[in-house]
Amino acid sequence: MKTAIITGVTGQDGSYLSEFLLSKGYRVVGLKRRTSLINTDRVDSFYDDPNFILEYWDLNDVGSLYRLLKKYNPQEFYNLAAQSHVRVSFDIPEHTVDGVALGLLRILEAIRNQDDPPRFYQASSSEMYGDAPCPPTGYTEDSKMTPASPYACAKLFSHNLVRNYRESYDIHASSGILFNHESPRRGETFVTRKITRAAARIKLGLQTELHLGNLDAMRDWGYAGDYVEAMWMMLQASTPDDYVISTGETHTVREFLEEVFNHAELSIEKHVRIDKKYFRPHEVPLLLGDSTKAHQQLGWKPQIKFKNLTALMYEEDFINIKH
Repeated sequence: MKTAIITGVTGQDGSYLSEFLLSKGYRVVGLKRRTSLINTDRVDSFYDDPNFILEYWDLNDVGSLYRLLKKYNPQEFYNLAAQSHVRVSFDIPEHTVDGVALGLLRILEAIRNQDDPPRFYQASSSEMYGDAPCPPTGYTEDSKMTPASPYACAKLFSHNLVRNYRESYDIHASSGILFNHESPRRGETFVTRKITRAAARIKLGLQTELHLGNLDAMRDWGYAGDYVEAMWMMLQASTPDDYVISTGETHTVREFLEEVFNHAELSIEKHVRIDKKYFRPHEVPLLLGDSTKAHQQLGWKPQIKFKNLTALMYEEDFINIKH
């Protein structure tokens, strides 16, 4: 039985990846931060699975990382942890950069010093491209990157660090440059989930207005459940590398809003208000990915389309809030 360690296991991606690996017969060791509030709702459905183990850990605690690597001797290690909200990274830049960049450095140092290092996956981000000119078919692994937030700057440092350790120490380390990926498990402060949750609450008469920022930002939105399979595929490849994971389609926040509100039969004019406090200090206008390399070398393709994704997220929120 293979063992995989997943940091950030209680997040959106961590929970979907855990389910996927458990279905493959893995033993999954999920690492989470100790908090005063219980936030294991995303893993509750498989919490009692005998092959799922939850351990406390922190990006700043090097000693616990060495202990956990020795205890479980994993064959695969997926790093999905860190503060991931772009807008929030402007408010807490030091915390964001320390977790994203130095947290990864600590992990890579621990892994390279193992007698039998696990294959390693790093969650890179499309935010690394920032406001660099976007090619007509989308950004590739070789496109210019000009990050436009503290979060994106830290992610680019981390992305280059993985490549450096891969080439310097011959470890099987790959980075997935994931474009926006959503689901019913997306955090409620992210704009997609904010929209679907508000639409459900308005439909049920629990609120009347939704306040949003820039509706013109264009994003390449996919389904998180599809994207975690790409993570696993990277670590099954004989040679480690970096891959863009995306749908190859771009839609504005306004389009996402329209799809959800049309599905819910709600009026945008009646219920939606624009609020300047939700605008970023430095906005990225367009993110579009070209995942040709992942398709050709890994055989990966996204399955859930944009319209299906918006409907899936709204319906799930409506059911959960209603009950």
